[in-house]
Formats: sequence, structure tokens, C-alpha cells
Amino acid sequence: MRKRNRVITMTHTAKTARQLDQLLAQIALDHLFIETLETRNSDRLDFHDVSVWAVQSALVAAYQAGLAAGQNATSKATDQPTSQQAT
Repeated sequence: MRKRNRVITMTHTAKTARQLDQLLAQIALDHLFIETLETRNSDRLDFHDVSVWAVQSALVAAYQAGLAAGQNATSKATDQPTSQQAT
């Protein structure tokens, strides 16, 4: 049982990391006009000139996404019965 829980946790963690990468890439594209966050080993491709208002907008979007994720996690935790309630 313990091994199965570890596999589920690792799968969940990988999925969460993938979702975070996708979210950050979308914020970078929408607010900073950066096509990818992958390192391309080229100064021309890896460094970008962006305005301070675009950086602020991207930071606000990331902050709001974090708030939404926290609220979703809290609501899911309160919706699920504890082991004592389930018995």
C-alpha cells in the first residue's frame, strides 16, 4: 500500500509541475510576449526587453493564479470527508 501511495504522489506531483509550467508559459506569452520559457542557449533568444508594466501585469496574473489554486485546494479539502466521517 505504501508503494502505491508513493507512485500516486509522484504522478500527482509530475502532473502539478506540468500544469505550473504550462501556466507560467501562458502568462509569459500573454503578458510578456515571450514565446517559450525553455532555455535555447542563445542570448538573442533567452534574454528579452520587457516593459515594467508588462512585468507588473505578469506578476499580478501569477499572483491571481496562486490565489485561485489556493482557494481550490481549500475547497477540495473541506469537501472531502475525513477518515472518521467516512466510517
